[in-house]
Amino acid sequence: MNEDSKIREIKGIGEKTEKLFRNMGIETVGDLLRCCPRGYDIYEDPVPAGEVLEGKVMAVKGSVWGSVQVSPNRKMQVTTAFIKDLTGTLKVVWFRMPFLRNTLKSGSSVVVRGRIVNRKGVLLMEHPELFAPAEKYEEKRNTMQPLYPLTAGISNQTVIKAVREALSQLNLKKETLPDAIRKKYHLCEYNYAIRGIHFPANKEMFILARERLVFEEFLEFVLAIRKLKEKKEHTSNTCPVKRKEEVDAFLTKLPFELTGAQKKVWEEIRENMGGPYAMSRLVQGDVGSGKTIVAVLALLEAVYNGYQGAMMAPTEVLAKQHYESIAQMFGKYDIPFQVELLTGSMKAKEKREAYERIESGKADLIIGTHALIQEKVSYKNLGLVITDEQHRFGVRQREALAKKGMMPHILVMSATPIPRTLAIILYGDMDLSVIDELPKNRHPIKNCVVDTGYRKTAYRFIKNQVEEGRQCYVICPMVEESEALEAENVTDYSAMLAEELGNGISVSCLHGKMKQAEKDDIMERFARNEIQVLVSTTVIEVGINVPNATVMMVENAERFGLAQLHQLRGRVGRGRHQSYCIFMSASKTKETKKRLSILNHSNDGFYIASEDLKLRGPGDLFGIRQSGLLEFKLGDIFQDAKILQNASEAAQMPEAEEIPVFSRVNHENVHIL
Repeated sequence: MNEDSKIREIKGIGEKTEKLFRNMGIETVGDLLRCCPRGYDIYEDPVPAGEVLEGKVMAVKGSVWGSVQVSPNRKMQVTTAFIKDLTGTLKVVWFRMPFLRNTLKSGSSVVVRGRIVNRKGVLLMEHPELFAPAEKYEEKRNTMQPLYPLTAGISNQTVIKAVREALSQLNLKKETLPDAIRKKYHLCEYNYAIRGIHFPANKEMFILARERLVFEEFLEFVLAIRKLKEKKEHTSNTCPVKRKEEVDAFLTKLPFELTGAQKKVWEEIRENMGGPYAMSRLVQGDVGSGKTIVAVLALLEAVYNGYQGAMMAPTEVLAKQHYESIAQMFGKYDIPFQVELLTGSMKAKEKREAYERIESGKADLIIGTHALIQEKVSYKNLGLVITDEQHRFGVRQREALAKKGMMPHILVMSATPIPRTLAIILYGDMDLSVIDELPKNRHPIKNCVVDTGYRKTAYRFIKNQVEEGRQCYVICPMVEESEALEAENVTDYSAMLAEELGNGISVSCLHGKMKQAEKDDIMERFARNEIQVLVSTTVIEVGINVPNATVMMVENAERFGLAQLHQLRGRVGRGRHQSYCIFMSASKTKETKKRLSILNHSNDGFYIASEDLKLRGPGDLFGIRQSGLLEFKLGDIFQDAKILQNASEAAQMPEAEEIPVFSRVNHENVHIL
């Protein structure tokens, strides 16, 4: 068996399981082995009963004290026991496990391991694993049990069993990294790494395995970027855009003046679009720095030159918001161009009519989602494509446009601040512009970092804001309960919060497992103030603009990277009212307090990203991971910044030419144009 073998060849995988794995994008043994754990359940040393911490998964060793009680309710039988040691007594409850009354004998030594929760002011452990006698815990102590990303119908244990079986039958794979590169950067061998990432004997083995695989992932990415750069440098400008007086006149009519940074970036774009080569430019700008008006100016100049312009947003809600604001602007300033909206949820007849207007050239400016680059869309003369908050505008999308006989200018707008040292590597084939100045009329967001004891006060504050006519976001890290991650449950949380805030305040929840139409409906209702409090996962990180929202409360803030928290914070502070951000953390560690204090004292995304870079390291390998930006399978550009820099350096070595660039690199991730 090798990595190209079909997954069905693994012992124990039948037709039904094969289909379930296919739903996860796993068809071959190689696909399975590259489905790396999303985290690990680490069985650490037991802690004293008197030192348990709310929100943590912990193990406690002690003696069963007193008799074990089972509630009489047959629908939900609750078994209650007390575990005692020299430091105190811990209440422990299990659900639907009445038989434990016969297992737990008073005075017997046991280890219980589970999440510590606060129920009416009492810390207790809910539904833990039981190790009786206590010596049984030694078999698992300090082990790292892999936790895989799953799909409906497949369990974590099924994946573990399949991976173990595959590794036991697998023929060793030939090393792909040249020896010179591996020795220079002290990287372990591939076969050791692939075993170590799935079943590490200890943290040291895990760190070695992960560093090797992240290095390889980054190196292939950098090499692919360089190939694209070589290709780009030979792409002639087939859509030359000359400067138009009408655009300058439009600028003078606006009720505000561009900031110095906006003027500088606009000049760079103008020069680029009129130059000898097709534009491929990234515009980085913090939330609220005014990227949208720069995008509108670029689109206007292209359209005044006789080309069509397209603007692609990551969600239908944001696409509609852009469409409405630009159409309103064109009407207000008598700009004689037709703006078209194209999204996936439009009716077949509406789409057909839109396609006709786009193909005939009646539609000058087209705003939409990925529907803009689907096969049925034919442009008459597309000269500029702008992607807003869209990191995944990749190789395939570029090819889709090229096949239509066009090589338009490309402008990517991003509010994700990346330190320049990393941006130069990640966006190596793009020209880079930065809007690093905020308009003068912006109210700075007021921040506070608090512990869970502040929750009731935060709820009262949210209620007061809603009574004043404002709206609020509450962010939770997860959709469902997990045995391994201590996090708030979005669905349950929204029900609890609705009860807490009382009648008259509409609370709704939003998460990634919802269908897109359902998500769009909730976001649109929130935008219309039909929903006052939106409890959400990070799906609202981009894609919604509600100026009336003034409060952002983030639960389990320690679970997010600083750059991601800053992105979330950017959902408020968009209107004329003062906005607030509450970062709530159950962690009491100095490191967490230090990280979150950076957000507490600064609203500057580039400063935050830079500080985040300094604080991240091997100690942060468990739990905190940025999302939404260049979604590598294992690597994180902040946490693994040093590995990324090493990979970039290695890409220049002569030996790097031996590496097959697209052997395992994710095409969608090599998205720079």
